[in-house]
Amino acid sequence: MLLRDVAVDDVDAYVRMRCDPVMMADLGGPLPREGMADKVRRDAAEAAADQSWIKMIVPDPDRPEVVAGALTIWSHDPGDGPLSEIGWMVLPEFQGRGLGKRAVRALLDQAWAAHRWGDIHAFPATSNGPSNGICRSLGFRLLGEVDMPFADRVLRSNHWTITPR
Repeated sequence: MLLRDVAVDDVDAYVRMRCDPVMMADLGGPLPREGMADKVRRDAAEAAADQSWIKMIVPDPDRPEVVAGALTIWSHDPGDGPLSEIGWMVLPEFQGRGLGKRAVRALLDQAWAAHRWGDIHAFPATSNGPSNGICRSLGFRLLGEVDMPFADRVLRSNHWTITPR
């Protein structure tokens, strides 16, 4: 597995992840296809400027054109002070293989090695068993349930956190 920065030509992967009703079932439904190319351009610029870590999951380094999903660490202020957050998505045909868990672990390890981001929070929907399972299995601590904004929606989420080793 390889994690690489998002690039402007990752529009298809974004559309497959963010505009699909199944992929977005726990995130309030699919996002509109319009604007996805602009979103990818903005994300690629943000990653290139090292403002956020926006990574594409490449399951086989010998086939870099095949993307299994994406994950991101970024800082923001949800209303009660700044925090670092991690989020991820794995396309259906790659789910159940442990790629999401390995990708999250790899990005956390990179963050800790770089002494960047501090405590990292995750907010998977309460209904998203696989993502909550990743948090649990990697040693995140469950702080409780919260309402979190996402793409002009509010989602009922579990609030997990993990402290650098």
